[in-house]
Amino acid sequence: MDLTAVGINLVKCIRTGEVVELRSVWKERVSVIFFLRRFGCQVCRWTAKEISKLKEAFDQNDVHLVGVGPEELGVKEFMDGQYFKGELYIDEKKQCYKDLGFKRYNALNLLPAALGQKVRQIVTQANKDGISGNFSGDVMQSGGLLIVSKGGEKVLFHFAQDSPGDHVPLDTICQVLGIAAMAETEEVTLPQCTDACTR
Repeated sequence: MDLTAVGINLVKCIRTGEVVELRSVWKERVSVIFFLRRFGCQVCRWTAKEISKLKEAFDQNDVHLVGVGPEELGVKEFMDGQYFKGELYIDEKKQCYKDLGFKRYNALNLLPAALGQKVRQIVTQANKDGISGNFSGDVMQSGGLLIVSKGGEKVLFHFAQDSPGDHVPLDTICQVLGIAAMAETEEVTLPQCTDACTR
């Protein structure tokens, strides 16, 4: 992959509306860049929430968390749902997606991929977590993840989805970054032992 070619692609910052080159996100810090399929995609929303569990560890280790979507459609609802804790951009020309090899599905391969076991498992978990989705936008686009060293000297990790349910486990992201991180999780109250435990 030619990181230089990917880096000069223009993306629009959701927060400021400014159009910048993608390489600006890794200029000063190591960057984890999550490329969403669509902002309305239930699986993408769940994955965004999962990656966001590492935000505190990223901040402690000076790692920049970035999300890129292929279109503006659905971004307001995505932001209102607070699915992602990183900085958001839009690749309106989808050039980053092309350069990174994120394939486009077609009518023949989309339905089997969307009904696959990985997608069903994530949808079940997303429903349990209260995360919904919709089918608005470009359903044919796949996504992935890119981790780039500070200054763009090196691609540390590149992942392209084969199925809409493919995602990178959080522990893999931490291993690539060389950080030991506990993801932010809901607190679980463990039962307290009483005298009965020792009998």
